Amino acid sequence: MIVKRDKLNFWERLYLPAIIGGFKVTLRHFFKKKITMQYPEEKWVVPPGYRGAPYLVKDQEDRTKCVSCQLCEFVCPPKAIRITPPGPAGSPEAGNVEKAPKEFEINMLRCIFCGFCQEVCPEEAIFLMQDYSLTGTSRKEMIYNKEKLLALGGVHQDKIQKWKQKADEAKEQGVKP
Repeated sequence: MIVKRDKLNFWERLYLPAIIGGFKVTLRHFFKKKITMQYPEEKWVVPPGYRGAPYLVKDQEDRTKCVSCQLCEFVCPPKAIRITPPGPAGSPEAGNVEKAPKEFEINMLRCIFCGFCQEVCPEEAIFLMQDYSLTGTSRKEMIYNKEKLLALGGVHQDKIQKWKQKADEAKEQGVKP
């Protein structure tokens, strides 16, 4: 089948309308306000509710808030969290008061920043921070251990635990927790 095309007129053969249209677009972008961001010096402002990387936090007495319940490990969809509990309750590693994890690792290459770990944590030991730039030169650097997670997470100032808040709210409403 042969398709018949209309002949180009004089102006279309010169391609001037197309060239002028291209210049218009170029000039319009040339005089617009620049939106290029100088990344290391300038950072984006993240919206409220942004789910960044999960980190561990300490309480006011500089103790790890994680009690090694392993709920975050079980709920993590990509299995990015690995917790090694301290051992039997009577062992010297467990201590008398707290059951802090022996090892706590988050593989940031696997983490999908879903926030399930923060939601399920009964002691509010995991928080999603407002960072979005996770860099490393090797895969091993992207597996954050307990010390690195605690250093990045910092200290959480709230003395009331999440489960206590919910129990207090239930008492106020007259419902048994």
